[in-house]
Amino acid sequence: MLYSLVATLLSPCAWWGRARIRGPERVPGRGPVLVVPNHDSQWDPVVVGVMLRRRRQLRFLARANLWKIPGLGPILDGLHQIPVERGTHDERALSNAIAALRSGQAVCVFPEGRLSRGQPLPAHRGAGRLAQAVPEAQVVLCAITGTADYVRFPRRPRVTLTLFEPVGEGDRSSHDARELASRWLAQIREVAPPQPAGRSASRARPS
Repeated sequence: MLYSLVATLLSPCAWWGRARIRGPERVPGRGPVLVVPNHDSQWDPVVVGVMLRRRRQLRFLARANLWKIPGLGPILDGLHQIPVERGTHDERALSNAIAALRSGQAVCVFPEGRLSRGQPLPAHRGAGRLAQAVPEAQVVLCAITGTADYVRFPRRPRVTLTLFEPVGEGDRSSHDARELASRWLAQIREVAPPQPAGRSASRARPS
């Protein structure tokens, strides 16, 4: 109930971004699914959550300091989001995400772990570990473009989410978790190269 309400309240953000989605059918209507997007803008989780709300309710691995913002922590808890301490091997967060997948839920994790700021970043192993821990989970890669242009207000961005299955995944257990996540991130970045955020960087790109 709360998730649907929040997603509906945030839907004007997707409208303003002229957001469109390619391949929403890649996200199954039920069963464990791991959504793996790139991360160029703070708007990424908002857009992904809003655009996929008719398919699935997502549980994001979100940075733990968001829970310290007055009033936001209870909302994130109500949305059943998963706090993760950045820069640490947060086993508790991974365990919570694994439990969510095993119970048939949809989990979203950004393999880069932080904003790209327009630079190529290495993938963390978390996405790979989750997929290996729950081999029955379907992995859906999500290439996001255009969200870094939200800062160009009042000019409107053009946001696109492209959903697709990993290529050449094979047996997940035969790969190192970081190698698996790196392979997925490379496939995402072929579709959505890193985009620098900020108005000065945006002005150089066409609308």
